[in-house]
Amino acid sequence: MSEALRRVADEGISEQLIILAEELRSHRKRHGLSLETLSGLSGVSRSMISKIERCETMPSTNTLSRLSEALGTTFSQLMAHPVEREILVIPAAVQPVLRDETSGFQRRCLSPVLPGRGVDWVLNYLPPQGSTGEFVAHRRGVEEYIYVAKGRLKAVIGERSLVLESGDSLYFQADVTHAFVNVGSEACEYFLIIDSSRLR
Repeated sequence: MSEALRRVADEGISEQLIILAEELRSHRKRHGLSLETLSGLSGVSRSMISKIERCETMPSTNTLSRLSEALGTTFSQLMAHPVEREILVIPAAVQPVLRDETSGFQRRCLSPVLPGRGVDWVLNYLPPQGSTGEFVAHRRGVEEYIYVAKGRLKAVIGERSLVLESGDSLYFQADVTHAFVNVGSEACEYFLIIDSSRLR
């Protein structure tokens, strides 16, 4: 039995939280960063990073976004262990999901975590009037693509604000702050691709 599965069985900690803790610690140490240094780079408190690495809390999507940006990695790479296979089925039951209990924002990672890739494919869910909060600017060269599958989505990209209807798509260079708000009366679901492959 793996260490992660043993902790799930013995301590009742969710497997997703354990994987996140292991990947965050692994990426931090690979970069030779102390908790204090990562805190300074990400704007996330040392105590919060320590709690995540000890499996004591599940971070918000904004916190995880700040940490992944500071570590030069992707959201999905902190949510799942890397795999080597080129053909891979990811059953719905094992797709990493991050839920923000306060806002109702939910993020489901659809792309496999493959070495040498820089693409995150994510399905996002926002309840009526729900907001993602503001995401930090990515490094220059990172691009995002959005397709609204259901509902109405307001995108705030830097100083610009746009409203997308069901079926609309959006592309933007993500080296500016950005946020998304459900401005409709029903739940909004949208697909997001974050492409950082040009940085590799």
